[in-house]
Amino acid sequence: MDKLLIEGGVPLRGEIRISGSKNAALPILMACLLTDGPVNLSNVPRLRDIFTTLKLLELLGCDTEFTQDRVRVAVRDLKSEAPYELVKTMRASVLCLGPLLALLCRAKVALPGGCAIGARPVDLHLKALERMGARFELHSGYILGECDRLRGAHINFDFPTVGGTENLLMAASLAEGETILENAAREPEVRDLAEFLNACGARISGQGTSIIRVQGVSSLRGCDYRVMPDRIEAGTYMAAAAVTDGELLLRDCPFHELDAVVFKLREMGVWLEESDDAVLVRRHGRLVGVDVTTQPYPGFPTDMQAQIMVLMCLSEGAGSIQEKIFENRFMHVLELVRLGADIRLKDRTAVVRGVKGLAAAPVMASDLRASASLVLAGLAARGVTEVQRIYHLDRGYERLEEKLSAVGARITREKG
Repeated sequence: MDKLLIEGGVPLRGEIRISGSKNAALPILMACLLTDGPVNLSNVPRLRDIFTTLKLLELLGCDTEFTQDRVRVAVRDLKSEAPYELVKTMRASVLCLGPLLALLCRAKVALPGGCAIGARPVDLHLKALERMGARFELHSGYILGECDRLRGAHINFDFPTVGGTENLLMAASLAEGETILENAAREPEVRDLAEFLNACGARISGQGTSIIRVQGVSSLRGCDYRVMPDRIEAGTYMAAAAVTDGELLLRDCPFHELDAVVFKLREMGVWLEESDDAVLVRRHGRLVGVDVTTQPYPGFPTDMQAQIMVLMCLSEGAGSIQEKIFENRFMHVLELVRLGADIRLKDRTAVVRGVKGLAAAPVMASDLRASASLVLAGLAARGVTEVQRIYHLDRGYERLEEKLSAVGARITREKG
């Protein structure tokens, strides 16, 4: 199994271009199932989850082609089953459920897998689709769904679920009549999916707000579309500049989609300046501890919780992080403690007291964002940090070692 070796203590300086968003590209790729013509996507990151999704689309009856950052998808002969062998590695696979029901009135989708960061049930997806006329049963680890035809409905989510909102947007685009989604997820990636669907001929309004209206249409056409840049990757490199006391210019940075992160970074003593097409990031003196609570967008994203914790480990004073999205997303804490961090956990709150420095040690990644936090800690620690089980990183960060090496990091991948 591959691992990263990181010699810390080197300030990062230079320019990094932010890749396309994985969390936007995955649902957009699933939405290609709804189209009756070829789709050409650009700014698609070359990540393990993207390749897995393309394999799934091929099994579902699509022709796909991936060249550089461009993907072409054309539906050929749509099939209704998403097998466990692919779905087990990636939670986003459940997003084919809505499109298959809308087009074929039946679907067989394995219960999804992904990062081990706590329960992320799909019951909100199923309850909402049932309001539109779908019927479900669980059998041998599969979701079996069928309907006569999906019909518009007024749906109020118990929680602003990102995946649930995305599944319903796709299903409602070809449903009969109007669908109203209340307490919908407001994440930029949800908005990007809606914009893609509208480019294909859907009639969606209200995306980016908590109330989204979808007027069903009879068909969707193919289109050319550029995927938004990855705000979590951008936030991670902002943290990398700060934790190494370096200076990075981030190109194609979705600055305004990171308002909550930028606010906390500035509160900690990080200097950020936006220009026409880039953001300059550097530290402004010693970092200071802050209090953070993860929330659905536009609150502080849970996907940046582990990264900001590393900054807090090296800050003056103390701060706290309250995790309100996932109940099991502090598995990186014990690994950071191995590097010398002072962190105390109680239920879903971590109290972090800053230390003067971290020291290298072997650590093991447990999920995607935990992996990123350990890389950040390794960049700041004295000595050579060994980050094991980095296959999670390949699911969410495009060319991580290459990008970091280009701005001065001493980082190498060792094949396992």
